[in-house]
Amino acid sequence: MATTDGLTWQPSLLDAGDAPRVDPSMPGLTRVQLDPSAWLEHVPGWLVGADTVFAGLVDLLPWRTGDRHMYDRVVAVPRLRASASDVPDLLDRIPVLRSMGDALSARYGRDFVSVGFNLYRDGRDSVAWHGDRIPKDAIDDAIVALVSVGEPRRFLVRPKTGGGGRPSLRFDCGNGDLLVMGGTAQRDWQHCVPKVAAAGPRISIAYRHVHIRSNY
Repeated sequence: MATTDGLTWQPSLLDAGDAPRVDPSMPGLTRVQLDPSAWLEHVPGWLVGADTVFAGLVDLLPWRTGDRHMYDRVVAVPRLRASASDVPDLLDRIPVLRSMGDALSARYGRDFVSVGFNLYRDGRDSVAWHGDRIPKDAIDDAIVALVSVGEPRRFLVRPKTGGGGRPSLRFDCGNGDLLVMGGTAQRDWQHCVPKVAAAGPRISIAYRHVHIRSNY
């Protein structure tokens, strides 16, 4: 077990001592065609040295809580947030963050202009079913890329219309996994990270090419 800034987590035995790096060719990539216009791509273990990145992000970022309106009251967001812009030299101090953005831009032909982070401290932290709030002129071809570091958590995907009665697609994201959603996935599909009885901490690193409001 490892402890970083009060968080206890289990480093991966396959990741011990490796310098952080990614392979731009994305070996092992699997593409899932959600529907004719929405898709998802998954690369297990894309980020080598994910444990080092996890520990660095926990230490360097000014993690903060947030609030949201729910019906007639304000409730605390059940996870912590941060942005790369909070630490001006973050990409220099953790250079693989820049390498990942460059590799994503080369593959998807987009300039990923922002990097955001969400820290799920334990099984009580979560995000409900949603799609990102994207400007109308970009919602039909928006690409959102997520790299997960730390211990795996369930990431579920379902169609927005009629999704409540259909089985969800499940991905266990952690330990450097890459998950990319594109096409009309943000318009026509929803995703969530549900609460669980017990889980170790996980950080979701989100790359976006449009400035959008996101819940995860």
